[in-house]
Amino acid sequence: MRKFIALFGPTAVGKTKLTEDLFSDGFEIVNADSVQIYRYLDIGSAKPGKDLMEKIPHHLVDIKDPWEEYSSGLFVQDATSAIDDIISRGKMPLLTGGTGYYFRQLMYGQSEAPAADPDVRQRVKKEIGENGSAWAFEKLKEVDPVSSKRIHPNDKYRISRALEVYYSSSMPLSSFALPDRMKDDLDVLVIALRRDKEELDERIRMRIDRMFEEGFPDEVKRLKEMGASQAWPSMDAIGYREALSGYSAPDELKEAIYISTRKYAKRQMTFFRSFKEAHWFHPDEKEKIREAVFSFLSSEEIN
Repeated sequence: MRKFIALFGPTAVGKTKLTEDLFSDGFEIVNADSVQIYRYLDIGSAKPGKDLMEKIPHHLVDIKDPWEEYSSGLFVQDATSAIDDIISRGKMPLLTGGTGYYFRQLMYGQSEAPAADPDVRQRVKKEIGENGSAWAFEKLKEVDPVSSKRIHPNDKYRISRALEVYYSSSMPLSSFALPDRMKDDLDVLVIALRRDKEELDERIRMRIDRMFEEGFPDEVKRLKEMGASQAWPSMDAIGYREALSGYSAPDELKEAIYISTRKYAKRQMTFFRSFKEAHWFHPDEKEKIREAVFSFLSSEEIN
């Protein structure tokens, strides 16, 4: 039985600060953020600072170069290995981040859709390369309108996967059932963080201002010098995507990032509400969260 704590919430809700305050002793973090896995994407991904990573061991941060592909399936493999390693050393894994599908597939399992077929994957990749991402999303709306409402138009990986499923089975991805109960071999305390919309919007704006103060434009410049383009999987991430879209004025770029981030946070909350096991808290309710953690763990499990 794998026992761990899952902590999730939308962008800018306050996961990192809460982690530092409550999970510094006896815990090791398994990153569940699809941008923080990439090297060199530090400021735009709000990657934990060096001090925090020295204070609390982190896994699955900086494991891929920004031009490399990564998927939720690979995440499940890597996260499971990290969780087993942490438990074997007498520590407690804390799975934390904001990528909902990482949590979902790790804790619930994958859908009944057919496995990826290399030939079909190559066909889809070729079609998107020839016709563009906008075409791919229009194609998705045609063959799987339900999935097109769940998937962001810039989410190349999930659009490609949905098209692969349709080409392989002649059935839309949305027609395949998703598991609705947690895996039998898991014992997980699911902590979900939320804030009022106005409060979260203000924090998103503050986070973007802080990104620019910390040198986000320079980070993007360095990535461009490395050859970064919209063809790199990592450059689909909010912030980097807008920075490569031709905004010349900093204020225009900030506003574009804010709009995308706000929409993403809304989608995150919708997705996270599907976790029926989640215990919801405001990040300031630290004592209530602490009580939930210690009622879940025995004293022997915190070393």
